[in-house]
Amino acid sequence: MAELKTKRNTKSVTKFLNSVIDENKKADSFALLKLMQQTTKEEPKMWGDSIVGFGEYHYVYESGREGDFFLAGFSPRKQYLAVYVMSGFKELANLLKKLGKFKKSVSCLYLKSLSDVDQKVLKEIIKKSVSATKKKYR
Repeated sequence: MAELKTKRNTKSVTKFLNSVIDENKKADSFALLKLMQQTTKEEPKMWGDSIVGFGEYHYVYESGREGDFFLAGFSPRKQYLAVYVMSGFKELANLLKKLGKFKKSVSCLYLKSLSDVDQKVLKEIIKKSVSATKKKYR
């Protein structure tokens, strides 16, 4: 079975975020760091080379594959800020309508800028996702 590449490590979150070249994305990343830390009540940790994660849960799939992953996280990518919503969006449709401008995939919100979204709504999305993920993998 293949081993998960994205693992928690001891690299510096601050050093990573300071390496972001785009100044607006860097500022948004530090703002998102504060927002997620306040919302999750967890300390940020680096996961892999480019993801800042908060908290951790252990999963076991029906196939027997298991591992550990962060409860919430983000990554400043070249085109956007990726916000990881580990619960997915099924139960968050009403909040997404209020969020603002974004794109999404199965468990990711893609934001061009934090100014494009209502940060109170984003905090609520993160809070509900963390709660649902903890409940599912308790």
